[in-house]
Amino acid sequence: MSRYERVYLILCAFFIASLLTGNMLVFKAFDVPLPFVGSATLICGIIPYPITFLCTDLISELYGKRRADAVVIAGFLVSIYMLLVIQTGRAVPLSHFQDPIVQEQYDAVFGQSVRAIFASMVAYLVAQLLDVRIYHFWKRWTNGKHLWLRNNGSTLISQLVDTILVITILFSGVWTTKQIISVIIASYVFKALVALADTPLMYLVPTCSEILSRRPKDV
Repeated sequence: MSRYERVYLILCAFFIASLLTGNMLVFKAFDVPLPFVGSATLICGIIPYPITFLCTDLISELYGKRRADAVVIAGFLVSIYMLLVIQTGRAVPLSHFQDPIVQEQYDAVFGQSVRAIFASMVAYLVAQLLDVRIYHFWKRWTNGKHLWLRNNGSTLISQLVDTILVITILFSGVWTTKQIISVIIASYVFKALVALADTPLMYLVPTCSEILSRRPKDV
Protein backbone atom coordinates (compact mmCIF):
# COMPACT_ATOMS: atom_id res chain seq x y z
CA MET A 1 0.00 0.00 0.00
CA SER A 2 1.34 3.44 -0.90
CA ARG A 3 1.96 6.13 1.70
CA TYR A 4 -0.70 8.21 -0.06
CA GLU A 5 -3.39 5.57 0.61
CA ARG A 6 -2.07 4.73 4.07
CA VAL A 7 -2.60 8.31 5.28
CA TYR A 8 -6.13 8.26 3.88
CA LEU A 9 -6.92 5.08 5.81
CA ILE A 10 -5.49 6.58 9.02
CA LEU A 11 -7.68 9.68 8.63
CA CYS A 12 -10.71 7.45 7.96
CA ALA A 13 -9.93 5.38 11.05
CA PHE A 14 -9.72 8.45 13.29
CA PHE A 15 -12.94 9.76 11.75
CA ILE A 16 -14.90 6.54 12.40
CA ALA A 17 -13.42 6.04 15.88
CA SER A 18 -14.26 9.62 16.92
CA LEU A 19 -17.78 9.31 15.53
CA LEU A 20 -18.61 6.04 17.32
CA THR A 21 -16.93 7.07 20.58
CA GLY A 22 -18.92 10.30 20.60
CA ASN A 23 -22.15 8.33 20.16
CA MET A 24 -21.41 6.14 23.18
CA LEU A 25 -20.45 9.02 25.49
CA VAL A 26 -23.21 11.44 24.63
CA PHE A 27 -25.53 10.96 27.63
CA LYS A 28 -23.08 11.98 30.35
CA ALA A 29 -22.88 15.74 30.99
CA PHE A 30 -20.19 17.58 32.92
CA ASP A 31 -19.61 21.12 34.12
CA VAL A 32 -16.62 23.24 33.15
CA PRO A 33 -15.88 26.02 35.66
CA LEU A 34 -15.52 29.43 34.02
CA PRO A 35 -14.38 32.71 35.54
CA PHE A 36 -17.07 35.39 36.05
CA VAL A 37 -19.94 33.27 34.65
CA GLY A 38 -19.84 30.21 36.94
CA SER A 39 -19.77 27.13 34.73
CA ALA A 40 -20.78 25.71 31.36
CA THR A 41 -22.42 22.32 30.85
CA LEU A 42 -21.08 20.05 28.11
CA ILE A 43 -21.79 16.46 27.09
CA CYS A 44 -18.94 13.94 27.02
CA GLY A 45 -19.70 13.02 23.43
CA ILE A 46 -18.42 16.42 22.38
CA ILE A 47 -14.83 15.54 23.35
CA PRO A 48 -13.92 13.42 20.28
CA TYR A 49 -16.47 14.85 17.85
CA PRO A 50 -14.55 17.92 16.55
CA ILE A 51 -11.94 15.48 15.24
CA THR A 52 -14.50 14.27 12.67
CA PHE A 53 -14.68 17.73 11.10
CA LEU A 54 -10.91 18.10 11.10
CA CYS A 55 -10.60 14.73 9.34
CA THR A 56 -13.14 15.61 6.63
CA ASP A 57 -11.42 18.96 6.02
CA LEU A 58 -8.03 17.25 5.73
CA ILE A 59 -9.46 14.61 3.39
CA SER A 60 -11.19 17.31 1.33
CA GLU A 61 -7.96 19.25 0.95
CA LEU A 62 -5.67 16.28 0.29
CA TYR A 63 -7.95 13.88 -1.59
CA GLY A 64 -10.90 15.89 -2.88
CA LYS A 65 -14.67 16.04 -2.43
CA ARG A 66 -15.42 12.52 -3.66
CA ARG A 67 -13.25 10.86 -1.03
CA ALA A 68 -14.56 13.17 1.70
CA ASP A 69 -18.13 12.23 0.77
CA ALA A 70 -17.12 8.56 0.78
CA VAL A 71 -15.88 8.65 4.37
CA VAL A 72 -19.01 10.53 5.48
CA ILE A 73 -21.25 7.88 3.92
CA ALA A 74 -19.05 5.13 5.41
CA GLY A 75 -19.49 6.68 8.85
CA PHE A 76 -23.25 6.72 8.37
CA LEU A 77 -23.29 3.04 7.34
CA VAL A 78 -21.08 2.06 10.27
CA SER A 79 -23.49 3.86 12.63
CA ILE A 80 -26.40 1.86 11.18
CA TYR A 81 -24.40 -1.35 11.61
CA MET A 82 -23.62 -0.42 15.22
CA LEU A 83 -27.30 0.30 15.86
CA LEU A 84 -28.33 -3.10 14.45
CA VAL A 85 -25.74 -4.95 16.53
CA ILE A 86 -26.82 -3.18 19.72
CA GLN A 87 -30.47 -3.96 19.06
CA THR A 88 -29.63 -7.59 18.33
CA GLY A 89 -27.73 -7.81 21.60
CA ARG A 90 -30.75 -6.42 23.46
CA ALA A 91 -33.15 -8.81 21.73
CA VAL A 92 -31.38 -12.14 22.27
CA PRO A 93 -32.48 -13.91 25.49
CA LEU A 94 -30.26 -13.80 28.53
CA SER A 95 -28.37 -16.99 29.40
CA HIS A 96 -30.09 -19.10 32.08
CA PHE A 97 -27.17 -18.78 34.52
CA GLN A 98 -26.98 -14.98 34.46
CA ASP A 99 -28.77 -12.72 36.90
CA PRO A 100 -31.75 -10.89 35.29
CA ILE A 101 -30.25 -7.62 36.47
CA VAL A 102 -27.63 -8.02 33.72
CA GLN A 103 -30.33 -7.52 31.07
CA GLU A 104 -31.63 -4.46 32.92
CA GLN A 105 -28.14 -2.98 33.07
CA TYR A 106 -27.53 -3.79 29.42
CA ASP A 107 -30.79 -2.11 28.40
CA ALA A 108 -30.10 0.88 30.63
CA VAL A 109 -26.74 1.49 28.94
CA PHE A 110 -27.38 0.48 25.35
CA GLY A 111 -31.03 1.52 25.22
CA GLN A 112 -29.87 5.10 25.58
CA SER A 113 -27.23 4.50 22.94
CA VAL A 114 -29.95 3.69 20.39
CA ARG A 115 -31.45 7.15 20.80
CA ALA A 116 -27.99 8.72 20.77
CA ILE A 117 -27.00 6.94 17.57
CA PHE A 118 -30.27 7.90 15.86
CA ALA A 119 -29.86 11.56 16.83
CA SER A 120 -26.22 11.48 15.81
CA MET A 121 -27.01 9.85 12.46
CA VAL A 122 -29.50 12.56 11.51
CA ALA A 123 -27.31 15.45 12.66
CA TYR A 124 -24.12 13.84 11.40
CA LEU A 125 -25.27 13.18 7.85
CA VAL A 126 -26.67 16.70 7.41
CA ALA A 127 -23.71 18.48 9.04
CA GLN A 128 -20.87 16.46 7.50
CA LEU A 129 -22.21 16.62 3.95
CA LEU A 130 -22.81 20.34 4.47
CA ASP A 131 -19.24 20.73 5.75
CA VAL A 132 -17.76 19.10 2.64
CA ARG A 133 -19.87 21.20 0.28
CA ILE A 134 -19.20 24.51 2.03
CA TYR A 135 -15.50 23.68 2.15
CA HIS A 136 -15.33 23.15 -1.62
CA PHE A 137 -17.56 26.16 -2.28
CA TRP A 138 -15.10 28.40 -0.45
CA LYS A 139 -12.18 26.71 -2.20
CA ARG A 140 -13.67 27.45 -5.64
CA TRP A 141 -14.77 30.96 -4.68
CA THR A 142 -11.28 31.92 -3.44
CA ASN A 143 -9.47 30.06 -6.25
CA GLY A 144 -7.77 27.81 -3.73
CA LYS A 145 -6.52 30.71 -1.58
CA HIS A 146 -7.31 31.57 2.06
CA LEU A 147 -7.14 28.08 3.52
CA TRP A 148 -8.12 29.43 6.94
CA LEU A 149 -11.41 30.72 5.49
CA ARG A 150 -12.62 27.46 3.99
CA ASN A 151 -11.41 25.44 6.98
CA ASN A 152 -13.09 27.59 9.61
CA GLY A 153 -16.02 28.77 7.49
CA SER A 154 -17.17 25.26 6.63
CA THR A 155 -16.57 23.84 10.10
CA LEU A 156 -18.19 26.66 12.09
CA ILE A 157 -21.38 26.60 10.01
CA SER A 158 -21.73 22.81 9.87
CA GLN A 159 -20.94 22.37 13.57
CA LEU A 160 -23.65 24.88 14.47
CA VAL A 161 -26.16 22.80 12.48
CA ASP A 162 -24.87 19.58 14.06
CA THR A 163 -24.98 20.94 17.61
CA ILE A 164 -28.53 22.25 17.34
CA LEU A 165 -29.85 19.07 15.74
CA VAL A 166 -28.19 16.46 17.95
CA ILE A 167 -28.85 18.13 21.31
CA THR A 168 -32.43 19.04 20.41
CA ILE A 169 -33.24 15.49 19.23
CA LEU A 170 -31.49 13.86 22.19
CA PHE A 171 -32.81 15.93 25.04
CA SER A 172 -36.22 17.27 23.99
CA GLY A 173 -38.64 16.18 26.70
CA VAL A 174 -35.73 15.25 28.96
CA TRP A 175 -34.25 18.67 29.71
CA THR A 176 -35.93 22.06 29.91
CA THR A 177 -35.71 24.43 26.95
CA LYS A 178 -33.39 26.66 28.97
CA GLN A 179 -31.05 23.74 29.68
CA ILE A 180 -31.05 22.67 26.02
CA ILE A 181 -30.22 26.19 24.81
CA SER A 182 -27.50 26.52 27.45
CA VAL A 183 -25.84 23.25 26.41
CA ILE A 184 -26.13 24.12 22.70
CA ILE A 185 -24.35 27.43 23.29
CA ALA A 186 -21.63 25.90 25.48
CA SER A 187 -21.10 22.98 23.09
CA TYR A 188 -20.87 25.22 20.06
CA VAL A 189 -18.38 27.54 21.73
CA PHE A 190 -16.23 24.52 22.62
CA LYS A 191 -16.38 23.17 19.06
CA ALA A 192 -15.63 26.60 17.61
CA LEU A 193 -12.55 27.03 19.80
CA VAL A 194 -11.27 23.59 18.79
CA ALA A 195 -11.90 24.41 15.12
CA LEU A 196 -9.95 27.66 15.40
CA ALA A 197 -7.15 25.92 17.30
CA ASP A 198 -6.65 23.29 14.59
CA THR A 199 -6.23 25.91 11.82
CA PRO A 200 -2.40 25.77 11.98
CA LEU A 201 -2.59 22.03 11.26
CA MET A 202 -4.35 22.78 7.98
CA TYR A 203 -1.38 24.88 6.87
CA LEU A 204 0.78 21.77 7.02
CA VAL A 205 -1.40 20.27 4.27
CA PRO A 206 0.62 21.66 1.30
CA THR A 207 3.79 20.10 2.72
CA CYS A 208 1.98 16.82 3.40
CA SER A 209 0.48 16.88 -0.08
CA GLU A 210 3.92 17.32 -1.63
CA ILE A 211 5.30 14.41 0.38
CA LEU A 212 2.34 12.18 -0.45
CA SER A 213 2.43 13.06 -4.14
CA ARG A 214 5.88 11.52 -4.45
CA ARG A 215 4.09 8.18 -4.37
CA PRO A 216 6.80 5.89 -2.99
CA LYS A 217 6.81 2.25 -4.03
CA ASP A 218 4.14 0.08 -2.44
CA VAL A 219 5.29 -1.93 0.54
